[in-house]
Amino acid sequence: MRLIILLLSFCLAVPALAETVQLGDRYYDIYLPADPDGAPVILALHGGGGDPDQFATASGLGQKASKAGYAVIFPAGSGRRGDRLLTWNGGYCCGYAARRNVDDLGFLTEVIADAADRFGVAGDRVYLTGMSNGSIMAETFAAEYPDRVRAVAGVSGTLDTATFGVKGPVPALIIHGTADPMVPYDGGKGDQSLTRTDFASVASVVDAFLAPWGGGLTQTDRTIDRKDDGTSVTVTDYQQGNRVVLRLMTVTGGAHHWPGGQKARLSEGKTREIDANTEILRFFALHP
Repeated sequence: MRLIILLLSFCLAVPALAETVQLGDRYYDIYLPADPDGAPVILALHGGGGDPDQFATASGLGQKASKAGYAVIFPAGSGRRGDRLLTWNGGYCCGYAARRNVDDLGFLTEVIADAADRFGVAGDRVYLTGMSNGSIMAETFAAEYPDRVRAVAGVSGTLDTATFGVKGPVPALIIHGTADPMVPYDGGKGDQSLTRTDFASVASVVDAFLAPWGGGLTQTDRTIDRKDDGTSVTVTDYQQGNRVVLRLMTVTGGAHHWPGGQKARLSEGKTREIDANTEILRFFALHP
């Protein structure tokens, strides 16, 4: 009997594999925690040219966050070739979605509502994160609908600050490498940018997300440099009272990369100082 109870406990503790849900002509993959009823939701948005399965595999976020009690949704962007080369419309980027002015704000709203109705997850406890073009889209959704978002975390992608203002206070985590050749830390075009876009600088995104919080913020800095990998991380926290409302993690020497993720072709700028999944879940936990 004890063995059966232990086996049942183990099975309940293991998150289910991703389930794919068709939603119109698009879809999303969802990783559910052991108890999905009322579970907080993380929308995890793939980069330009990626897809839900690719991002889930490369980041490892689905398994890790679902074990922590989140329902993790990997929605699919849109593309001219159906399920290939998918992108998001984040204003100035990227690809098919931006050229066709696809209503991705509406699609993500529909995804949240569908998951809440279908699986019983908490549609009013929503967090967003994304990589590259997915980061741009996550920050765009948070900027437009701050009242619907508990917190947002962007990695290697910058909000189109010339087009979108942040309409209300929303806690934000920003992780970005200073040697990013695709979305340059200081803005503009990078040596390896896959678009003609002049990207916004990280500093302008920080200013945009800080603006709705008003004055009286305090700033602290610390450095993480424990590994001999050619990178270091400066962590800048902006606090209102004891609450961190924005955390900037500047990866000095860091490339266009999800820290801790799989990117076999990347030979330089792959930091081992931090793990993006750990940092994102830690930040989201500050804003329950």
